[in-house]
Amino acid sequence: MTETKVLNRWWVVLGAILIQLALGAIYAWSVFTKALTAEPYSFTKTQTQIIFSVGLATFAFVMVLAGRLQSRIPPRIVSLLGGLMLGLGYILARFVGTSFWGHVLTLGIVAGAGIGLAYVVPIAVGVRWFPDKKGMLTGLAVAGFGFGAFLWIQLAGNLGQLINMLGVANVFFVYGIIFAVLVAIGSIWMVNPPEGYHPPGWDPAAQAKKAAKVGGTREFSSFQMLRTPQFYMLWFMFVAGAMAGLMVIGVIKLFGIERLQAFYSTAGEQDALRKAEVTAELAMAIFFAIANGLGRIGWGIISDFIGRKASLVLMLISQTAVMAAFFWLAQTPTLFFLGACWIGFNFGGNFALFPAATADLFGNKNVGANYGWVFTSYGIGGIVGPILGGYFGDLAKASGRLEAWLVPFLVAAGACFLATLLAIALQPPREHRS
Repeated sequence: MTETKVLNRWWVVLGAILIQLALGAIYAWSVFTKALTAEPYSFTKTQTQIIFSVGLATFAFVMVLAGRLQSRIPPRIVSLLGGLMLGLGYILARFVGTSFWGHVLTLGIVAGAGIGLAYVVPIAVGVRWFPDKKGMLTGLAVAGFGFGAFLWIQLAGNLGQLINMLGVANVFFVYGIIFAVLVAIGSIWMVNPPEGYHPPGWDPAAQAKKAAKVGGTREFSSFQMLRTPQFYMLWFMFVAGAMAGLMVIGVIKLFGIERLQAFYSTAGEQDALRKAEVTAELAMAIFFAIANGLGRIGWGIISDFIGRKASLVLMLISQTAVMAAFFWLAQTPTLFFLGACWIGFNFGGNFALFPAATADLFGNKNVGANYGWVFTSYGIGGIVGPILGGYFGDLAKASGRLEAWLVPFLVAAGACFLATLLAIALQPPREHRS
């Protein structure tokens, strides 16, 4: 293997970041919800969260298909197809008018399927080029997904003012073109390395010994994994972690505006509504760009020091506490920011800890296919969390009782507490018979 070939692998990192930046658009959804609940759309909060939930669920379940497709067709084609579908979904949303079901189809199903197809490609290709730096590569890739939301939030919202200038439908159209182009460029480098590729200085034998110490030599097929109680324990833990984070992603702007408007009005501030909107949008940016992105890297590093199980317990009990307290934390801007960062950091940790835990429990050989099954829990969390938040948001508005918002946060806290108990009880599965 020549030095030129070795250097080429860094283009894979660039391609992975470009692809994941575009796919992170799904986490920018909350920036659109205010416009979609106003005229001429007049969607309810629940309807905006149904669109978001359908996108999340489609993303999760299509990812299982994408993992299998990569073994049959070149990964570059899989990611390119995903990028084109993502872009097409947003472009078509420009032409469905104020139809709720039109947005479910275009932004939920078409765009969500595009994200599901493309998401796994940079990770699967990247770890083949970087067997010596798997943690770094995976962290960079999934952090790009988290940080990407910051860009799309700021361009559409306060910084770029695209929604105010162009209208939400035209922003969908512009974003669709940008997403397709970014993924198409990134896909250029989504090529597997030659058979037998080893980076200079990397010792496969030493790596195998290290894997044996943490149980990485035990290999389960997906069928075998699905017959273990550990899979279902891990699956429910991910449902709880995903539900809490995705619920907040979906409603943080709507909830923040309603909660903080009272604070600014009581403080005698002029234009309390506008100040609440700015504060809520800033919290979204912190939640997505800083805390969510850093949590993906930070929890991975933490788990290298204290272990995967201890990290899962710590992350889930921490999320339990902040979800239970968030309704009251949101009474003031400072505590609202703190709570949003806390939730975001823990939510990002899901995407560092659960794939690693899947490999620890069921082996490294089939981790791509196995994690696809584990990741279906994200789709369930994406249905339950946002719709739960949207429903009680509508109830709070209809009843005039802001306290209705408390219910979904307490439900999420309860789910995270149950997940914590499962994490404490989690043990490696017994060796399967050959």
